[in-house]
Amino acid sequence: MKKTIMATALIAATGFAGAAQADKLDDIIASGTLRCAVVLDFPPMGMRDANNEPVGFDVDYCNDLAAALGVSAEIVETPFPERIPALMSGRVDVGVASTSDTLERAKTVGFTIPYFAFEMAVTANDGAGIASYEGMKGHTVGAVAGTYEAIALEKQVQEWGEGEFRPYQTQADVFLALSQGQLDATVSTSTVAMANVKTGNFPGISVVGKAPFDTDYVALFTSRNEYGLINYLNLFVNQQIRTGRYAELYEKWVGGELPDLTVPNAYR
Repeated sequence: MKKTIMATALIAATGFAGAAQADKLDDIIASGTLRCAVVLDFPPMGMRDANNEPVGFDVDYCNDLAAALGVSAEIVETPFPERIPALMSGRVDVGVASTSDTLERAKTVGFTIPYFAFEMAVTANDGAGIASYEGMKGHTVGAVAGTYEAIALEKQVQEWGEGEFRPYQTQADVFLALSQGQLDATVSTSTVAMANVKTGNFPGISVVGKAPFDTDYVALFTSRNEYGLINYLNLFVNQQIRTGRYAELYEKWVGGELPDLTVPNAYR
């Protein structure tokens, strides 16, 4: 009887060990498909072209990652507030969605090293008389709920003690409200601000200056316990830089001087 019990326990333990060793990286390769959460109302990182096809820096980045894995890429359109829920619910495997690597989010998901870095800019309705970041004081401002800039801007409004902050679901909603005069100003990444102004889809708005927020480092993300996949993703980000592909994509979608992905006085 004791031998039978010990044998059963050994089989059970072996089974549990096998389950514990299962890795999402292997699952993705075996499935033949990499499902990427990508925000498609965040040009030039993610958007749709004239044929309604997903395009942008993040779209190309997902395609590159899938090619490196030897699988097909599936772009899963994911609004900003749904990025982490999409991963937690199993709808996607990886987030390539311009996601700030905050400590709060890292309690839920696993982040890679930064793959992109954003500077912040102020965009204002031309009739609001706002010419700088400080000029937003006392005005109605807004940004996409849950984003780095929204959190920082709402905190600033509270510190000013006047004005109003309004959260929105998408960047398109923010810039439409700005163009229609429902908002006086917003803070967004400089890449998004310039891209939206240049489209001509939102008349009566202009980029008026920089916002004194910290550089927004964004990372790929996946389940926090998938160490094998996170290691692979970190190496992939590194390889994109080493091969010049990162610079190529930046020139294609953004242009200008490459942002530094290292943190001054922290790591190189």
